[in-house]
Amino acid sequence: MKCPYCGEDNTRVIDSRPADDNASIRRRRICDSCGKRFTTYEKVETIPLIVIKKDNNREPYDRSKIEAGVLRACHKRPVSAEQITKLVDSVEAEIFNMEKKEIDSREIGELVMDKMKDLEPVAYVRFASVYREFKDINTFMDELRQVMTPNKKS
Repeated sequence: MKCPYCGEDNTRVIDSRPADDNASIRRRRICDSCGKRFTTYEKVETIPLIVIKKDNNREPYDRSKIEAGVLRACHKRPVSAEQITKLVDSVEAEIFNMEKKEIDSREIGELVMDKMKDLEPVAYVRFASVYREFKDINTFMDELRQVMTPNKKS
């Protein structure tokens, strides 16, 4: 790290601690050449994620959109805010673990539905009905039958 005062690259860290946001590290440094102290912040570099929408438009990933959809689906259901946060955290972890630069909104929706199915069946059907854009009552009933029929795994 170059000293901002004298430009030498002979500096060392004398103190490290989490920054206020707990998403970065604050480091106090001292320049061995001029003796001046300065502060730097270290943060994990993330790959900007682009979401490809159904109409093929692209937009930056926005966690709040997943949260809003899950909240609407869970409205007046016995699901706590903590459970919703855990679900969204889990979906987000899976998304970022894929290490893709672009992801289809369809893929995100499927991840959310997989997790909601285990969380609360009515909320799942609500989310699926909006996400899958059921065209008629028959497709809605097909989805209900899938939820009501336990998966037979051997």
